[in-house]
Amino acid sequence: MGIVEAILLTVVTAATPLFIAALGELVAERSGVLNLGVEGMMIIGAATGFAAAILSGSTLVGCLAAIAAGMVMAGLFAALALGLATNQVATGLALTILGLGLSGLIGADFIGARRDPMAKIALPWLSDLPVVGKLLFQQDPVVYLSVALGAAVWWFLYRSRAGLVLRAVGESHGSAHALGYSVLKIRFLAVLFGGACAGLAGAYLSLAYTPFWSPGMTAGRGWIALAIVVFASWRPGRAMIGAYLFGGVTILQLHAQARGLGIPSQLMSALPYLATILVLVLISRAGRVASQAPAALGTPFVPDR
Repeated sequence: MGIVEAILLTVVTAATPLFIAALGELVAERSGVLNLGVEGMMIIGAATGFAAAILSGSTLVGCLAAIAAGMVMAGLFAALALGLATNQVATGLALTILGLGLSGLIGADFIGARRDPMAKIALPWLSDLPVVGKLLFQQDPVVYLSVALGAAVWWFLYRSRAGLVLRAVGESHGSAHALGYSVLKIRFLAVLFGGACAGLAGAYLSLAYTPFWSPGMTAGRGWIALAIVVFASWRPGRAMIGAYLFGGVTILQLHAQARGLGIPSQLMSALPYLATILVLVLISRAGRVASQAPAALGTPFVPDR
């Protein structure tokens, strides 16, 4: 039971940044914007959050700085992809490359530095329950925040007028514009939200998951978050399931390596990404992706055209 509990706890920790980043990208894509710069925004969040936490001595300051850094990167993407109507795919890829390079510059002075992991919140009596106690009632604040954020995004998209407008913009920006809605403003705010989530997800990596800074520490998690959005058919509840599935695969391959099963370590390290490709292929063959994706996803909007 102790081994099972340890595995489940690490799965939660591994899945949380994937879920947060996927939620932000989900909202952005629901508005019709395809931002492939999630990896770049996450790594900037990880570097900025860790640097701010070290300099200030506060994990909260580090998280806030990471959110701000993610929003700045997202604002840059929005200025190009929305303001200048550049190609969203190329702009997102450029944002990732910029983020990877800039994060190395920001974190250069903090390589080797360490911080204590983010403190956990333990609920009296409940946290002492076997297995589920620590799993549900003794987690760090960001884990609880991710669950609340998922519920809030679901409510926003399906129970609020603003969410209905955002989904309408993602389905037909021309019709939304004809009805008097500011398509660019709505998309800009959605992209900023995605940047904030990616920045927080990056901060979680460097302040909780592995409490130190290392160049390239996101290790493709931004791309997995993008795959989770497709896997979830652009639905928040399914995104949570997808994040925990991919988080579980990541942790299980680490435990398999530690137990020396005789499988090449390179293959085990590639397992999460192979699983991502396999899931996307299966979904595509089922014919669900094209029918459930926002109709205007990736299509630039120019008001005077």
